[in-house]
Amino acid sequence: MSTAAPEVTVALADYGDPADAAAIVTLLDAYACDAMGGGEPLPEDVRARLVPSLAQVPGAFSLIARLGDSAVGLANCFTGFSTFNAAPLVNIHDMAVLPGHRGKGIGRALMEAVDAEALKRGACKVTLEVLSGNDTAKTLYQRCGYGDYALDAGTGTAMFWQKALT
Repeated sequence: MSTAAPEVTVALADYGDPADAAAIVTLLDAYACDAMGGGEPLPEDVRARLVPSLAQVPGAFSLIARLGDSAVGLANCFTGFSTFNAAPLVNIHDMAVLPGHRGKGIGRALMEAVDAEALKRGACKVTLEVLSGNDTAKTLYQRCGYGDYALDAGTGTAMFWQKALT
């Protein structure tokens, strides 16, 4: 008798549900501990404030990928606005799959779920940032149709910059 492996499911997180809240914190902390997430665990105060703070951000949503009852992947997203299209856009701020579950289609399932949710919200596009050295993520994103942003090839591609205020 063979037992089929559980299928990956992806669903919108309910920030008020303790199980979903715990999954978000656990998955984001695992991402933060990864070299591509900075290599340090989330500080305790961030862990405590994360989900209640997400719940207060208009247009924020999180998607949790599960294998059976186990949360194995996360996408934290924010709805913004494209002035050139006069329409909403969705930015994937965090994309994480637990190390032991990578290469099994979970990232792709999350990306497809983000696209579906973005379309429900009337978004004209989905944006994301990726570290230049994260070849695994870049390959997934390219396979999902992502690429450099440019208005005109002659003016170059967009660069993601930051300035820390604290």
